[in-house]
Amino acid sequence: MLNDQELLRYSRQILLQHVDIDGQLRLKQSRVLIIGLGGLGAPVALYLAAAGVGQLHLADFDTVDLTNLQRQIIHDTDSVGLSKVDSAMGRLKAINPEIQLIPHRAALDEDSLAAAVSAVDLVLDCSDNFSTREAVNAACVAARIPLVSGAAIRLEGQLSVFDPRRADSPCYHCLYGHGSEAELTCSEAGVIGPLVGLVGSLQALEALKLLVGFGEPLVGRLLLIDALGTRFRELRVKRDPGCSVCGGKHA
Repeated sequence: MLNDQELLRYSRQILLQHVDIDGQLRLKQSRVLIIGLGGLGAPVALYLAAAGVGQLHLADFDTVDLTNLQRQIIHDTDSVGLSKVDSAMGRLKAINPEIQLIPHRAALDEDSLAAAVSAVDLVLDCSDNFSTREAVNAACVAARIPLVSGAAIRLEGQLSVFDPRRADSPCYHCLYGHGSEAELTCSEAGVIGPLVGLVGSLQALEALKLLVGFGEPLVGRLLLIDALGTRFRELRVKRDPGCSVCGGKHA
């Protein structure tokens, strides 16, 4: 049940007919893994904590650097040199002491990633490199756990939802194959701060829709964001029956 403090804390969200008391209880009972606590993971973690997701698993092996602070709004100047997980946990506990935080401070290998994914109901990939995204996707397909994937670099962003529970859903590999995306990071190419905030906020919104069960998630659709022209474009993405990751999983 929700206690009096929770009813008050989440009252504006509970007022929505798409959420209500039942939806808020589903959020309280949900377990979510956030991979990466940088530009994308910052708004994701902040909004999911504030929304009352009961258990947040936080994965990042990096430490806070001064160059992060232009966009990674969960960290501050006093956090420089600290583990990003510890920095984020301090901020999230201050925002919402009602939720449980599970830290993953070491880099996740194949086995530990599989275990971390299997322990949750939903994964949000907020990483900044292709190899990590491929590994996270493969683990989600194997465990049949939905994945909300976001990316942002320079002045361009992307967002999609991959749900291996659905026969019509592609996976990340269906879309990008073996490295069709350039191996550039924000430290090499640059990125504007509000763009990662926008993509991360949309990831958090998709997560809430999936956890509560309302609206139409971005399954089978790729949202492209052009920050320079403030334009949004949507592409339809189909599952590849011959995909080496998810092909045959729905047979």
